[in-house]
Amino acid sequence: MTVYQRAMRHVRLMLLNVGLGAIFIIAVERFYGHSTWAFAIVAVVLIAINFRLWRYACPRCGSNLFMRRVLIMPWPNRVCSQCGLDLKGEKPAA
Repeated sequence: MTVYQRAMRHVRLMLLNVGLGAIFIIAVERFYGHSTWAFAIVAVVLIAINFRLWRYACPRCGSNLFMRRVLIMPWPNRVCSQCGLDLKGEKPAA
């Protein structure tokens, strides 16, 4: 599995957790009338899961796949922004 495929798996995991978090917040609001603690729990979980974002780096130069110069984007680069390596088609490390 390429680093790009692993990064896209992380994106799908984050989207799933955002959706489940929204459902959790709505359910708590519906049944208990206030969702302050539910929102805080979901925010902490999403931040904790998103720490994995820094693991996805170009195998050639080490540049993060989610960084575009100084901006962090929610989707990974297909081509490394530093060295130009095609991350979608690179061979997986054995």
